[in-house]
Amino acid sequence: MFRKVSIAILAVFFTVAGVNHFISPGTYLPMMPDYLPWHLGLIYLSGAAEVLGGIGICFPKWRKLAGWGLIALLVAVFPANVQMLTHQVPLNGKIVPEWVLWVRLPLQAVMIAWVYVSCVKNKRAE
Repeated sequence: MFRKVSIAILAVFFTVAGVNHFISPGTYLPMMPDYLPWHLGLIYLSGAAEVLGGIGICFPKWRKLAGWGLIALLVAVFPANVQMLTHQVPLNGKIVPEWVLWVRLPLQAVMIAWVYVSCVKNKRAE
């Protein structure tokens, strides 16, 4: 039961977060590190990956692959978290407290572990 709830929470979280990339792409533009090209395209690409991963983990046949995809995405977006911290990037026009940004960095590892345990490692994930 815990695993089903965990997958459902992850699915909703990633799907909603991904859809938000299409609804409010401007929110994510300031988070993009300068060294990355094609900022808007990458925002849409990461949003699509979140939606596909969120939906994919709902299906046992695709769960493991979608889980690995979400883990790769969480690693790929880590530079945006660092960018927010090091450049005091506002979120929706408001400066985020520095302590929140520091907490957000290790939270990526927690999210990676959560996806791994719920969708990849579990033998019933396949």
